[in-house]
Amino acid sequence: MSSQRAQRVGEQIQKELADLFLRGLRDPRVGFVTINSVDVTTDLSLARVYYTVMATDEDAEEKRRETQLGLESAVSFLRRELGKRLKLRHIPDLAFRYDTSIEYGCHIEQLLKEIHQNDGTE
Repeated sequence: MSSQRAQRVGEQIQKELADLFLRGLRDPRVGFVTINSVDVTTDLSLARVYYTVMATDEDAEEKRRETQLGLESAVSFLRRELGKRLKLRHIPDLAFRYDTSIEYGCHIEQLLKEIHQNDGTE
């Protein structure tokens, strides 16, 4: 099996999950979730879904925890719905992971701004 096929399946899963979050999932714990990427193993047995959550700084950690619990409890529903929508013999297991890359990028940007400001004052 090729990695190109796994990549295409990942893109399709990302698209369908985004639609399910928008229209089908009724769990109040899963609010403003954005799917950043889906990595599927080459044997199509596991799909790692990387997501972020829109939350204010005060309640960000609590919101992440609630969203993770909501997503984990919805895995069987999501796999069943993916099975209806995708033309695959076997639907991959879903593993949801919070994506920290955006936060890391913001942190690096903030550090660069501070360095730039300090260079101007010296």
